[in-house]
Amino acid sequence: MSQSFDIAVIGATGTVGETLVQILEERDFPVADLHLLASVESAGHSVPFRGKNVRVREVDEFDFAKVQLVFFAAGPAVTLSYITRATAAGCSVIDLSGGLPAAEAPNIVPEINAALIATLKKPYRIASPSPSATAVAMAIAPLREMFDVLRVNVTAFLAVSSQGREGVSELARQTAELLNVRPLEPRFFDRQMAFNVLAQAGKPDAQGHVSLEKRLVAELRELLGLPLLKVSATCAQVPVFFGDSFSVSLQVSAAVNLVAVNAALESAPGIELVEEGDYPTAVGDAVGQDVVYIGRVRGGIDDPMELNLWVASDNVRKGAALNAVQVAELLIKDFV
Repeated sequence: MSQSFDIAVIGATGTVGETLVQILEERDFPVADLHLLASVESAGHSVPFRGKNVRVREVDEFDFAKVQLVFFAAGPAVTLSYITRATAAGCSVIDLSGGLPAAEAPNIVPEINAALIATLKKPYRIASPSPSATAVAMAIAPLREMFDVLRVNVTAFLAVSSQGREGVSELARQTAELLNVRPLEPRFFDRQMAFNVLAQAGKPDAQGHVSLEKRLVAELRELLGLPLLKVSATCAQVPVFFGDSFSVSLQVSAAVNLVAVNAALESAPGIELVEEGDYPTAVGDAVGQDVVYIGRVRGGIDDPMELNLWVASDNVRKGAALNAVQVAELLIKDFV
C-alpha cells in the first residue's frame, strides 16, 4: 500500500499498548508518524518501533489534528476524557477500553462482523471487544448456521494481565515471596493470588457481578447478533501471567453433530482446532499466537442438544492488540 497514516496510541506503556505497537511493526502497518501517549506518570518512557525508541508523551498536551487514527488502549475513564477531542479533530478511533456504548462505537471482530464497517460513517468510532468476548465469540460464530444457540454458559479463567501491568507485577512479587518462604502481604489483589484461584476478577456490584462479566455478556450478544441470548458468565482469576482459558457450554436448538461441528471449527478463520483426544493450554499453545485454540469438543453427558468446548487465547495479543490492528487494517482501505 502506497499511502501511509499518522497514528496515535494512548496507553502506550501498558501491556496492551506495547503489544499493539509491536504488532503494528510485525504486520508492516503503513505508519507514517507514530505518536505514543500516556499519563503524566508514564510520559518520558520510550517504546521500540522499527529500530528506534519512540518517546512517550503526555496525552493532555497532544494535538489530535496531527493524526488520522487513534487507538485508545488505556482505561474507560481515559477514553471518555479524550474521545470528543479526538473525533472533533477528524480522527477515527478504535477503543479497547469498553468505555463507549455500543450505539456509539460498535464492537467488531473482523472474523465475525467485518461487514459492519461498511455501514459506519467517518470519522469512525469502533470498539475492539474484551479479550474474553473476542475468544468466546470466535468459538461460537462458526456454529450459528448449524443450529440456533439458545443459551451460553461461560467460565473464564483469566490471566492476571487482564488487570494490567499491576496484576502481572503482583503475581510475580507474591510468587517470589512464597518461594523464598517470606510472609505474604497482598497488595493489588485482596488476598493471595500466587498458587491460588480467586472466584471473582474484580469488585462485584450489588447483584454480585463484576464488570468483566457484564461486559462479556453484552459484547457476546452484540458480536453474535443475538440481543436476547441468555448468557451466564463467571470470571475467575488464576495465577497465570498471560493467556486466558474458557469452559464454554452451549444449549442449542438441535441434536449436536460433532463431525459437523468439528468441520465448521476447523474451516473457520482465526481458529486452531486441536485434534481429538488433546486439548490446548494458554501457556503451552495460545500465548504469542494469533489464533484462538479450541479443544475438548464434546456433547452433553445426557443432553443431545448440549455442546461443550475448551477455548484458549492470548488475552493481550489476539484478544486485544491484534484484533484492534486487524480492525485498523480494514479501516484504512476507506481512508484512500
